[in-house]
Amino acid sequence: MPSPVLYGATYSVYTRIVRLALAEKGVAYRLEEVDVFAPGGPPPAHLRRHPFGRIPAFEHGEVALYEAGAIARYVDEAFAGPPLQPDDAAGRARMAQIMSLLDAYTFRPMVYGLYVELIDRPARGQATDRAVVAQALPQTERCLAALADLMGAAPFLAGPRLTLADTHAAPMFALLRWPAPGAALLARFAPLLAWWRAMAARPAMIATRFPGEPAEGCDS
Repeated sequence: MPSPVLYGATYSVYTRIVRLALAEKGVAYRLEEVDVFAPGGPPPAHLRRHPFGRIPAFEHGEVALYEAGAIARYVDEAFAGPPLQPDDAAGRARMAQIMSLLDAYTFRPMVYGLYVELIDRPARGQATDRAVVAQALPQTERCLAALADLMGAAPFLAGPRLTLADTHAAPMFALLRWPAPGAALLARFAPLLAWWRAMAARPAMIATRFPGEPAEGCDS
């Protein structure tokens, strides 16, 4: 069977989620860049892969998938390499709970409310909406508190070893710690900060850095 093809963008949180799963499993793949924000929107060929015009999409032989969580689960189960899901039902449920929390409550304030407003918009010559930032800060703090509570004393978000919960969260945290207010929020949660630093040092994270992403330890 041919190597899988991932359709997405190096700037995309959800593309990076799948890239991390592939890297942690040691799976060779081809990344086909798709810019869904290009003038005119997603190309027609991509709309045939993903009817909602989002990224990523994924092909492996006759298997065609979209939605990062589904793709990452397929990658874990279809390829050899270290398992990225807990062995027991309770552990898998906790992993799924964390991934759902990240998608439903964390991504928008953490990424759009802080990173986009404080880093991306100014870089494009646009003004920061301070009202959006002010709303995002307590929402992000609430998410961090919930994640810290679920993590407890474990070294990883869903237990004693790396799972898809960690590869789902890490790209969001990479953008959170980029603007100074996000880094300051993260610093208030010592276990999460230690988790982030360990994640940031992993070869898979280093190999999939966002364009322009500062290395851990550099000033934002």
